[in-house]
Amino acid sequence: MTTVDFHSGVADKLGYTCRLLRKAWRAGSRVVVAGEPAQLARLDVLLWTFEPGEFIPHARLRAGQPIAPLLARTPIWLADRPAEAGPCDVLVNLGPALAPGYEVFGRVIEIVAESDAEVSSGRQRWRQYLAAGLKPSNLKAVQATPAAP
Repeated sequence: MTTVDFHSGVADKLGYTCRLLRKAWRAGSRVVVAGEPAQLARLDVLLWTFEPGEFIPHARLRAGQPIAPLLARTPIWLADRPAEAGPCDVLVNLGPALAPGYEVFGRVIEIVAESDAEVSSGRQRWRQYLAAGLKPSNLKAVQATPAAP
């Protein structure tokens, strides 16, 4: 069964996600990140630049794009369609709606920023998970140190 955790009250959504992904990578987790294509593009750039001298191995996977054999072992995928990223331990959702195919992941982390629109869409996703028979938990985001995946 899928475990769903909401990280809410996030002031800097993409910065927080970078720190979360760094922590997941260091722990040896395979992660796919879902969101709007423009948001994933900004995250892609930020993962190269958010911490000087540090690289978090990741790749961008656009809808319908096959995974190149050389990239198959990439631990972090930024994917338009999360299920196309292959087997991953964790799904991180940055988008306003449920990520398609979330059911195949052992753990889903929903990142919810502080804006009214984010809170509203986060509450809607919470209700959708409940309707699907899941029991999400809410972790108030600690900006400096995200909870481990």
